[in-house]
Amino acid sequence: MAVTLIDKDTFQKEVLEDKGVVFIDYYATWCAPCRVTSPIIEELSNEMKNIKFLKVDVDKNPELAQQYSIFSIPTFIIFKDGKLASQFVGAMGKEGFLNEIKKVTD
Repeated sequence: MAVTLIDKDTFQKEVLEDKGVVFIDYYATWCAPCRVTSPIIEELSNEMKNIKFLKVDVDKNPELAQQYSIFSIPTFIIFKDGKLASQFVGAMGKEGFLNEIKKVTD
């Protein structure tokens, strides 16, 4: 399962109406730490089929970044059953992401 790029038009359906766990990577194409974490997120999306992995380009979707008070990137938000469950900032390794996901799914 690949990481899907979403925008303000698809956010409601893909995130807020989803009855499961949704992991969102808020990024920008020029952001070096975002480029470092991208392959890790892609790998997790292939391993964790029960979680929907999405990406939001903050330059193309400033209203979504503003709505969730995103001032630094990469920022990651995990929604559970349409509700914000976790929000964290900064590049990390695979284990760090797994720990954050486990906080929401356990």
